[in-house]
Amino acid sequence: MLELILERRNVLRAMNQVIANKGAPGVDGMKTNHLKGYLKRHWPKIKQDLLNGDYRPLPVRRKEIDKPDGGVRLLGIPTVLDRLIQQAIAQVLEQIWDPTFSEYSYGFRPGRSAHDAVLQAKGYLLDGYTHVVDMDLSKFFDRVNHDRLLSRLATRVRDKRVLKLIRRYLTAGTMIGGLCQSQHRRNAPGWFMQSFA
Repeated sequence: MLELILERRNVLRAMNQVIANKGAPGVDGMKTNHLKGYLKRHWPKIKQDLLNGDYRPLPVRRKEIDKPDGGVRLLGIPTVLDRLIQQAIAQVLEQIWDPTFSEYSYGFRPGRSAHDAVLQAKGYLLDGYTHVVDMDLSKFFDRVNHDRLLSRLATRVRDKRVLKLIRRYLTAGTMIGGLCQSQHRRNAPGWFMQSFA
């Protein structure tokens, strides 16, 4: 499966997605508009490190975003290179897992949007349903158990190198004020769980 993730077409698609998404630099300071040139120079070594199991993701950069209600939302910003690799992984895993998800699940799914969810809800109203349950699972992505997640993934992902790489992403840590805090909790970061929301 790792070879499929690192296949040229998949990586190019992931690169284009990362560049299109733009986003802030991670701890290494690289901007998305530098990714293409960086890959031209360094991809053979990066790919070999990934295949050999030697690749180590960098910690994510922590950024605080003010919430309208006065609170603070913490974002973890991976490096642009790590976003590329994560996107390449997600694209392959999505093909395996998406067909198993509920047809009524709209979050972070290809070809589905918030607008589709609204249309579905409107259909329920027209069918006579009168109650709505609105939930916001606070810090859900921060609290997902890593071991349970990886165990579930292992039911469909047989390539141990892929599982090891995902574990490395889950435990890469966070850079706060120039210091790296390791990920002691066994919880998945949002980027990964969004693929399975």
